[in-house]
Formats: sequence, structure tokens, C-alpha cells
Amino acid sequence: MGVSEPTPVDLVRTTDGVAGCPRRLVMEHVTSRWGTLVLIALLDRSYRFGELRRAIGQVSEKMLTQTLQTLERDGLVHRDAKPVIPPRVDYSLTDLGREAAEQVRGIAQWVDRRMTAIQHAREEYDAAKE
Repeated sequence: MGVSEPTPVDLVRTTDGVAGCPRRLVMEHVTSRWGTLVLIALLDRSYRFGELRRAIGQVSEKMLTQTLQTLERDGLVHRDAKPVIPPRVDYSLTDLGREAAEQVRGIAQWVDRRMTAIQHAREEYDAAKE
């Protein structure tokens, strides 16, 4: 018998009740504030660390380093360190990373298209709470 597709609940449920479920961790990495922005930025081209930090904006060096390491470990980002002086390190998406980034970009584009409706819903919610 073939393997069936997971249900939507299966996709977010922990494995055996363990909070560190690998699926959930990868979801957190891809959809985190900085993970999302890194993936979308790297869709355009590869970046050096400083360029990427400026492109994203308002991210600390420590947070960007941690995010890149996490995404690299998950196989989504490739780190290319060139043995030159001064050192040069470029970050780019792997094929797996490009696939994930395209999904994340789709969500970002949806938010952009629907922002007026979202803002309207927020205003209605806030008015009802007053």
C-alpha cells in the first residue's frame, strides 16, 4: 500500500508529542521573521553577509549569522567561503532553498495584494473592542 499524503493537522502536529519535531523546527526556520526575509532576498541573487544585512535591514549581525547557519544546516542556503584576503563569503540558495523561498514569496505577495482587506479587518476588530 502507498504512503498517503499527510493531513493539514499532521503537518503541524508534533511527532509523538515531542516539541522538537523535525518538521515543526524546519517550519519555524523557514517562516521565522528573519528566515523568511533571507529566503526572499536570496531569490534575486547571491549576497555577501554585509550586503544581505543591508538588503534585509534592521537585523543584528548575531541574528543574521544564526539564521544563515540554521538555513544552511537545513540545506536551504549554501555558504561559499573563498580562500582570499580579505575573506569573501557568499550566500545563495540551494535547489531546496529556492523551492522553499518561492513558497514564502507567494505568501508575501498574497499579503501585499490583500493588505487593504487585512487593514480593514484590523480596524473593524479594534473598533469592536473599544
